[in-house]
Amino acid sequence: MSAVRVCLYCQHANPPTHAACERCAMPLPASTASLEARRLKRFQWFCLGLAVFCITMFFWLPRDFY
Repeated sequence: MSAVRVCLYCQHANPPTHAACERCAMPLPASTASLEARRLKRFQWFCLGLAVFCITMFFWLPRDFY
């Protein structure tokens, strides 16, 4: 049994066989698993970029000790 597909625009629950929302006709997401995987990958790239930025700033910024 397939799960219902929820429209990201109007939050209407649609049957799994529909490609577009019954209420607003917006395209439905492919699956929530792929959406969650994409969000996780984006978060991982953000964390990696932030770490590289912090390391770069650590070595690049001047240090004055008085």
